[in-house]
Amino acid sequence: MRRAAIERLLPAAYQRAAGPGSVLGALLDVMEALHAPDEAVLADVDALFGAYRTPDGFVAYLTRWVAMDHVVAAPRADAPLPLPAGRLRDLVAHGALLARWRGTPYGMRTALELATGVTGFVLDEPPDRPFHLVVRVPPAAADRLALVTRIVEAEKPAAVTVEVVTGDPPDPPSDPTPPDPGPPPTPEPDVAEPAAGVASVRAVGRAHVPAPHDPPEEPS
Repeated sequence: MRRAAIERLLPAAYQRAAGPGSVLGALLDVMEALHAPDEAVLADVDALFGAYRTPDGFVAYLTRWVAMDHVVAAPRADAPLPLPAGRLRDLVAHGALLARWRGTPYGMRTALELATGVTGFVLDEPPDRPFHLVVRVPPAAADRLALVTRIVEAEKPAAVTVEVVTGDPPDPPSDPTPPDPGPPPTPEPDVAEPAAGVASVRAVGRAHVPAPHDPPEEPS
């Protein structure tokens, strides 16, 4: 608040006494200086809640607003973040998308790719182990297993057990008898169309997130 605005709130006798060089005038100058930092924050307060505009020190707090605080879970409050601030901003920006697809393969892969910046995560469901999920981590993200495990535990359906492994899936056993190829497959279009009732999801912010082209999987 400017000194002139503060002065207008005073009784007329005080306004006359707040002339240049007076004690009251100096006090009004101090009040103006004290208000300035808070008014600067309020003038741009919306930046505090923007994923790509908020200060680095506030990004971890915003993860609580979008239920992604498990990503920054640490034993001490002063512990460094387990991933760069830019990755954390991407997770906050896509918080609504991740909440919508939580409990599905698409949601888990998207969260893992946003947090690590690595693609190629493979989700296997062994036919001999119902309600079990194997998450195969690509070599580029093998040094972040603790982060990957926290995300997998939070994104999986509650009734599903899970294990996180590194490396490529084993090759299927070879069959000496080649199978009958049958009729040639019908060529598919280059880009699949979204299923009916599923809106195409565009990337939010700076990270690229592909739209889900398959019908939404029902969480177990």
